[in-house]
Formats: sequence, structure tokens, C-alpha cells
Amino acid sequence: MVRLSVNLNKVALIRNSRGADYPSLVQVAIDCERFGAQGITIHPRPDERHARYTDVAALKEVTTTELNIEGYPTEKFMQVVLAQRPDQVTLVPDEPGQLTSDHGWDTVGKAEFLKKTIGRLRDAGIRSSIFVDPEEKMIEGAKMVGTDRIEFYTGPFAHDYSKDRAAAVAPFTKACLFAADAGLGINAGHDLNLDNLTFFAARMPGLQEVSIGHALVSDALYYGLANTIQMYLRCLHNADTIG
Repeated sequence: MVRLSVNLNKVALIRNSRGADYPSLVQVAIDCERFGAQGITIHPRPDERHARYTDVAALKEVTTTELNIEGYPTEKFMQVVLAQRPDQVTLVPDEPGQLTSDHGWDTVGKAEFLKKTIGRLRDAGIRSSIFVDPEEKMIEGAKMVGTDRIEFYTGPFAHDYSKDRAAAVAPFTKACLFAADAGLGINAGHDLNLDNLTFFAARMPGLQEVSIGHALVSDALYYGLANTIQMYLRCLHNADTIG
């Protein structure tokens, strides 16, 4: 079954709003795993407006499933992940002040930069994943720079899901098959939720992991964290049954 990694950025945002360690990101991570999450994700940005670079070390100490650190590979970011060695580092092409991730890498134009960065991660024994759009050229580029996995940016699918879900998922299914044939591991994330997750995952052969934060934390306000994680896991189980 596809693994569920819970992105804790929104929890960190709430913590930071009061200037104290409440809610504790570490305790929430422990609880997420206890409730069934199969991974923990954070995306520290340069302004540290939600997850902080210091959170990486704190989460590394307690995470028992998989720790995934997302971010743009500035030198500071690289120093942190190379020192802490999370299970996976997901490289995203965000500008420093960007509100949220909204596109994949130009894996052709940034090939040398990505190749060098991924080489540093590989030398440290860290699995690499890079954010990509569902385009064969960019997937080929991802393969060429040596990444272990790709993560499909699923914002366009989520945006178009209510209009025509079959059309919305079609380019992702095609790209997923292409990536699998290329021997790449496949992750996905962004705007996946309880409404669209089962449909998406059932049509992504070989999908290994989804990273979900904003929707999951928002749902937890109504259903509670333990129930919400189980609801997302049921979506993935249903997708596996359909597939």
C-alpha cells in the first residue's frame, strides 16, 4: 500500500504564532506515528515561518518510521540535512519568499546543479527525491541527474478534480508509467485530500508515498488527529483495493 507521510508544517505554524513550543512538533510527530502515519515530513524555508532548521535534529531523534525533509537546497539547507541524515530529502525549486510549492524542477536546465546536489546526498547515504511536473522530458531529466525518486506536484490535479477528474488524473497516470519504466521511485504531494486521494492513488501504478499536510491538519480540527490519520490510511487502502 502507498505510504502516508504527514507534513507537520501547519502544526509548526501554530506553534510559532505564540512563540513557545506548543504544540510540540516532536510530540505531534510521535503521536502521528502512534496513530498510524508511516512517515513524517517537514519543509523548513529560509524565513523559518513554520518548520525550523532546528526541527530536523529534534525530529530525527524521535522518528521511527521515515523522516522526509523538503526544501530548496541552499547551502544552509544542505548543511542541516547532511549533518542529520534523514531517510529522504525532497528537493523543491521554491524561491526564498514563495508561499507554497507550485511547480516542479526544470530538470534539464538545472541538470548540473541537481546532479551535484544529489551526489552530495548520495554520498551521505540519503535517499533523494525531486519535485517534478508530469512531463516526460522532465522525468527523463530527473533520471539523468541521478535522483532515487521523483515527487509529482499534484496541485493541477487537485485544482481540476471537480471539473473533470478523469482528465485531471490522465497526465499523471501516463507520467507515472513512464517514470516506473525509467526505474524511478514515485512519490506525490500537494493538495491531496480525503475527497480526491483514493481516486488519484488508484490510478498511479507504482506510487510509493504521498506527503499530506495542509488538508490533513485542517481535517484534524474536525475529526481529531488519530481519526484523521486513519481516514487517510483508509483512502490509500481503498485505492490499493481498486487498483
